[in-house]
Amino acid sequence: MEQLVKRSPHNAWVLAARPRTLPLSCASILLGSGLAVHAQAFNPGVLLLALLTAMALQVLSNLANDYGDAASGADDEKRTGPARAVSSGLLTPKTMRGGMLIVATVAALLGLLLLVAAFGNQWGQILVFILLGAAALLAAVTYTVGLGGAPYGYRGLGDISVFMFFGLLGVLGTYYLHTHQLNWLPFLPAATCGLLATAVLNVNNVRDIESDARCDKITLAVRLGREGAITYHWALLGLALLLTLIYLVALPVPLLGWSCLLVAKPLTDAARTLRHTHDGKVLTNMLKKTAVSTLLYSVLLSIGLAFF
Repeated sequence: MEQLVKRSPHNAWVLAARPRTLPLSCASILLGSGLAVHAQAFNPGVLLLALLTAMALQVLSNLANDYGDAASGADDEKRTGPARAVSSGLLTPKTMRGGMLIVATVAALLGLLLLVAAFGNQWGQILVFILLGAAALLAAVTYTVGLGGAPYGYRGLGDISVFMFFGLLGVLGTYYLHTHQLNWLPFLPAATCGLLATAVLNVNNVRDIESDARCDKITLAVRLGREGAITYHWALLGLALLLTLIYLVALPVPLLGWSCLLVAKPLTDAARTLRHTHDGKVLTNMLKKTAVSTLLYSVLLSIGLAFF
């Protein structure tokens, strides 16, 4: 694991919160809001509160992963990824549980404010989204912690969860909060966003495939094997590109919106590196490149739609 620079409470919480993951959590919110701008139903208050809620949920998930991986033994001394706060002794499990409770409370409050900003006193719609928000909170915690059984992230189900929450629910949910309506076309970029976010997870899981298998953390990459996981990665990227092309032609989107295809180059560069190296530090950089490309896809397509 990467060596810790300085042992302090502040650094420990920053390490556990993993702020570098926050831009990816914003990708679906930005894309859903860009789709809403195109539909002429944009609400800036919804955008701000949705971004804050998404970031709070991401931090909660990161804290839970830090706690859960330490409890399961997945974060041992042979792990190739970034160091973790609990397994390295910077935070105790009890302290981490307290932090998780605080962040979960903040996320819930932000979510309620978001629903009031979006729906006012339409309590039926608010109730539906409260249930979706509760599911998001539960998913964030149980990915590596689990409730009464094995964490679903340890049984190869993390990819489905990421696709749903960072793609379909994240984009379409945000779009609905702005517009109060849905149609089939936004499903295409929403699915693309989910596929790219899943590709980010897959890079992470390929990097950690040996340590995960050793600790019985059975991710989809572990199930498929390294070669199978790399083939799966190319399938994610190919389907994402196909759905994007269908959307750009079907809308149709002006030339500025087609700039989102520029991310194909860094995404495929990262995928090729994934096949040809086992170096943990190099793969961590490819993870970052894939995550930034996913965010850039959402930003470029949103800009193109905003100026449609």
